[in-house]
Amino acid sequence: MPSVKDLYSRARYYLKEEGLIRLLRRGLSFLQHRLVINESYYLYRHTLQERAEADFRPGIDNFTFEIVSSASETDKLAARGNDVSQVSAFVEQGFDNGAIAFCVFIDNELAHIGWVAMTQKAKDAIDPLPYHVDFSNGEACTGSTRTIPKYRQLGLMVYGYFKRLEYLREQGYVFSRCAVTTDNIASQKAHARFNPTIYARARLLKILRWQFWRVTSL
Repeated sequence: MPSVKDLYSRARYYLKEEGLIRLLRRGLSFLQHRLVINESYYLYRHTLQERAEADFRPGIDNFTFEIVSSASETDKLAARGNDVSQVSAFVEQGFDNGAIAFCVFIDNELAHIGWVAMTQKAKDAIDPLPYHVDFSNGEACTGSTRTIPKYRQLGLMVYGYFKRLEYLREQGYVFSRCAVTTDNIASQKAHARFNPTIYARARLLKILRWQFWRVTSL
């Protein structure tokens, strides 16, 4: 669950960028999602291998990329006008639990963010879905990816995934796992660029505190 501080930052951002009506719709959706979840997911496994960055660069030049690993670093970014907490629901709890954020900025504005977890504690902070990641045996995971709507269709998601997978490879990891909802075609297309294995389909049904999770191998 995102902290109150993170939720307030996001609400302020959406009010400014999208207006009151969209903010209210997002708030209603958020509350509904906390009461009932009924989603299907594909479970992905990426083999971490060396890849050429040029094959995954976005179709623009005026971008910068930064790896952010602590709340103090986000404070420095905010002082420069790049408030990461406004667009990600997991900033405070992510950093508090060891997750790392991978950010793409365009003209000093955060355009894309995605997270990496290298421990179970970090995974639970950014992606509480109960799929298994064997952190003690060369596996890590990615999650909570978001591209700001006006910067979509530029290839930022693909580049962000490249950066995360390359980082994990350089840290000595062998595989990266993640979950993608079955209706998220944009994310599925981005993952397809890296020739992953879709090893299972999962379904989550959650009503208040009661939870049902089923995984079917593919």
